[in-house]
Amino acid sequence: MTDAATIMQALGKHAKEAAKAMRMADTCAKNDALTRAAAIMRRDMPEILAANAMDMQAAEANGLEAALKDRLLLNAERIDAVAEGLEQIAALPDPVGAIDNLRYRPSGIQVGHMRVPIGVIGIIYESRPNVTADAAALCLKSGNAAILRGGSEAIHSNRAIAACLRRALVDSGLPQNAIQLIDSTDRALVGALLKSDAYVDVIIPRGGKSLIKRVMADSRVPVIKHLDGICHVYIDADADADMALNIAVNAKTHRYGVCNAMETLLIHQHAAAVTAPIVQAMIDKGVEVRGCDKIRALTQNLNVKAATADDWSMEYLAAVLSVRIVDDFEQAVEHIAEFSSGHTESIVTENYAAGQRFLREVDSSSVMWNASTRFADGFEYGLGAEIGISTDRLHVRGPVGLEGLTTQKWIVFGNGQIRQ
Repeated sequence: MTDAATIMQALGKHAKEAAKAMRMADTCAKNDALTRAAAIMRRDMPEILAANAMDMQAAEANGLEAALKDRLLLNAERIDAVAEGLEQIAALPDPVGAIDNLRYRPSGIQVGHMRVPIGVIGIIYESRPNVTADAAALCLKSGNAAILRGGSEAIHSNRAIAACLRRALVDSGLPQNAIQLIDSTDRALVGALLKSDAYVDVIIPRGGKSLIKRVMADSRVPVIKHLDGICHVYIDADADADMALNIAVNAKTHRYGVCNAMETLLIHQHAAAVTAPIVQAMIDKGVEVRGCDKIRALTQNLNVKAATADDWSMEYLAAVLSVRIVDDFEQAVEHIAEFSSGHTESIVTENYAAGQRFLREVDSSSVMWNASTRFADGFEYGLGAEIGISTDRLHVRGPVGLEGLTTQKWIVFGNGQIRQ
């Protein structure tokens, strides 16, 4: 049996070669491949459903929990949605080759930036077979080659979807190895991918904390990732009460198991009048509220549990919320600096100076003023689609769309200048 390192070396060489061709691919060819892939997925839907049925049967036999089985499940509606997503990516502007910041220098040369593909992107993900199509499509449109490693529970579904994409590449005159699926459930191949710094330019993990922690610990390749989504909403002394209520409830209860849901609510001591209505609204929605001593004193008739020290650094991803009264703006910002994961924070205030200070002083990938944290999303930001969220500072931060899958190089235009 061929060892993992040898398999990854072959995949890496193929990807590196394909990346050279993808760097030169024009927009029409890339869009043609995406629209063809959508058509092939719809045409081959019976084969994809049959493959998914094998994964679902194995999931049932292995006792996979209901939420994971729902993520794994494909049906005609979901496959059509994936195909539509490919068409939407085809309709997005192509970032490759875009030139900006072009300016003349005293020497007469013009200097600017050009957007170019990163190269080879490794994507490690779990459960959801739609990620195979989404991730591959974003890499394709941004001119990169992709090496995909999905979860073992979705291996048959991933194979069927990847086959559609690779056929579309060939039909469009692009290298089929621009999209490669690691066609094995051997866990050693993940380790080999993380050590493939000779071939892979960046790794993007999509999944639970254990997966992302492993990638962070073991990868020799640069990683674009976020580990936790500990998001805060701060209600300032000058907040509109109705707005504060609506934003807080939406940020927490719109969806619980997502990384941009609010996990901690901070309330200025002079906005304490909004505390009981917000806590009551949360409880009415079935949220367990855990509060500081001041919160509990203000809501004695409500079932608010005592928050522990661990609650402030907890990503619940569930119907649980920690709430704290803060003395002032500075204490709110200090709390966020100490406990935030750097994902998304929001202030609710009618005070212009406080809003501006919050935007400047809070160091997270998305910082908002009078808006729900649930807007921290590539689609809502106008990116069309995203491959994930980055809480890193290099080279991309926040929702990662097509532009985030490119980098920049300096370009210079001259007409014979020489340096004196």
